[in-house]
Amino acid sequence: MEKELQPLFTPWKIGDLTVKNRIVLAPMGGTCLFGWMEPNHFDEEAARLLRVIAQNGCGLLIPGIAPVRDVIGRRWLYQGQGKFKKLKAFTEEVHACGAKLFIQLTAGFGRSMALSEPLALLAKNKVLGTLARPLIDAEYLTAAPSKLPNRWADGVTCRPITKKEIDQIIYAFGETARLCQEAGVDGVEVHAVHEGYLLDQFTLKYTNQRTDEYGGSFENRYRFPAQIVREIKTRCGSGFPVSLRYSVVSKTKAFREGAMPGEEYREIGRDMEESERAARFLQDAGYDMLNCDNGTYDAWYWSHPPQYMPENCNLEDVEHIKKFVDIPVVCAGRMDPRTGAEAVARGGIDAMAVGRQFLADPKWVTKLSEGKEEDIRPCICCHSACFSLCRHEGSANDQDLSETMGMCRCAVNPMSMQTKKYKIERTKKPRRVAVIGGGLGGMEAARVLKLRGHYPTIYEASDRLGGVFTAAAAPSFKEKDRQLIAWLERQIRLLEIPVRYGTRVEDLSELSADAVIVATGARPHMLSVPGGERAMEACEYLYGRETGDDVVIIGGGLTGCEIALDLFRKGKRPVIVEMQNDLMAVKNLCLANSSYLRDCFRTNGVPVYLESRVVSIGEHDAVIEDKNRKQYVVPADDVITSVGYEPAPLTVPDDLKKKTVVIGDAQAVGNVRSVIWGAWDAAMKI
Repeated sequence: MEKELQPLFTPWKIGDLTVKNRIVLAPMGGTCLFGWMEPNHFDEEAARLLRVIAQNGCGLLIPGIAPVRDVIGRRWLYQGQGKFKKLKAFTEEVHACGAKLFIQLTAGFGRSMALSEPLALLAKNKVLGTLARPLIDAEYLTAAPSKLPNRWADGVTCRPITKKEIDQIIYAFGETARLCQEAGVDGVEVHAVHEGYLLDQFTLKYTNQRTDEYGGSFENRYRFPAQIVREIKTRCGSGFPVSLRYSVVSKTKAFREGAMPGEEYREIGRDMEESERAARFLQDAGYDMLNCDNGTYDAWYWSHPPQYMPENCNLEDVEHIKKFVDIPVVCAGRMDPRTGAEAVARGGIDAMAVGRQFLADPKWVTKLSEGKEEDIRPCICCHSACFSLCRHEGSANDQDLSETMGMCRCAVNPMSMQTKKYKIERTKKPRRVAVIGGGLGGMEAARVLKLRGHYPTIYEASDRLGGVFTAAAAPSFKEKDRQLIAWLERQIRLLEIPVRYGTRVEDLSELSADAVIVATGARPHMLSVPGGERAMEACEYLYGRETGDDVVIIGGGLTGCEIALDLFRKGKRPVIVEMQNDLMAVKNLCLANSSYLRDCFRTNGVPVYLESRVVSIGEHDAVIEDKNRKQYVVPADDVITSVGYEPAPLTVPDDLKKKTVVIGDAQAVGNVRSVIWGAWDAAMKI
């Protein structure tokens, strides 16, 4: 192990509990041992993932949230003993690995409940809501400290939670913690004075306008989380560790608007001055650890940082707050192990928490400790499978139900939370497989085929692997994308998979193969407007073509917005033109990612023309027309088109169709997740 990493692999204490190292599995909705959206039970799929993480060196495991009352069915978590018996057996397995286990319990979501359109309808329509209440109570699920707007759905007003309901929740925390303690777990974590969930909404002035003992003064606003920890300590004893998930600073400017890193702004949530006082107050109430980051659902990219956010984005604030408490403090948020180790060594934090990297590679701690960092499959911070709650103008949570039910799957590692569907099974009939195209899909298909015992060969028309993802990974903030390409290239080398560079396959019948996978990607849509010949396509820019200072981007999807961000950070003046009523108005694109880009453009004055189109391109300008046919002439040294792609598969002769499968963008244009998962789907069937 490298000397600079050694501080991460030293023991530390939470109260009287000793944890073997300073690496904590950050809780993620979906890795929930008691289930996620479905009625509570012991979740075997989550346990399988957590078991691997425990076996591979993580010191403290904190699975995802367990609502003290079910989202579906309304049963209290403490009701039903069977799941706690299974928890006891699982806890013994975790302990056998030398790891510790906390269970995270949540009071609920309040205005942050991610309502889909059907749920929003139940929340708006009292008759329908009443009829659905035995199964799902949308009014209760969104109940907040005060009358507030829902974060996700327009037109939904959250009702104030009652004193009786508060008392029921406090009791449920204590009773559930007692049952967890009896099952042998090492502690519980209270979720959360964090991220703008229900307990956090009580603490924040902009979401708490109560006039009873839970509103107004500082002590009243923090009363609810204080009562919860006291109840747990009463039931479980003062020595039973209780952690608190805690947002140091809210980073929130307004409802649905967050603050950019480094921005000077007026905080409407918890500022640092209040946080200094709150941290001490919560410690004195009985909490034994603060598990920290920043943000709210209005500033969601602080709690779930996409690649656009700096690495270690919360560390400075977390180190500051540690000065005001005597209990251990943990930091989460794109934590880099070396930076985390440095912070531990200087006493700035006690441990670092890592979430989604464990989905991408549950064995990464072992690989890190053994000096095999090149073998760690990187998390690319895309949120496209683990947490794709999304919203754009005119929508509620525009996420497919299957996505809501399937949190904490992984775009780059299909086996996470899907072990029944995705697995490496050795073949009994090894075959020679021609993989046409060396992009992400082609490389991943070849890798899985080789692991299964087949003999793949990659045919790549260019002189390098990576395909169009090489262009997507070009911006400076896409370092994790570049690491993924490098990881796949390394696996291809280690597995000794032949690659035929500079080989453009035109006729599949010329190949000597038992099976063929076509992974030839997609071609861009071409824009037809006067002067369109002056425009460059998105990949041309991403592959390195230079631009002037004033650049018009046609297309406000994710690619167009990322190009605008790249240009802005280079000191250029981008302008975005989008035909829809919002940027990135698509399903299943995580709000943490999209809201960062929208907030960044709004904060920094990047012009965005919605419901508009470019009608002509001149030598030094472009003409934009809005939905009312009003035209604007804007400077344009260059114009970049990002208006989508269409599949570009090879023609498959009739006699080869049975042994040929088309994958990735060549089959249907998607994203990293659809490409990687599609590669597995194909490679597992051969």
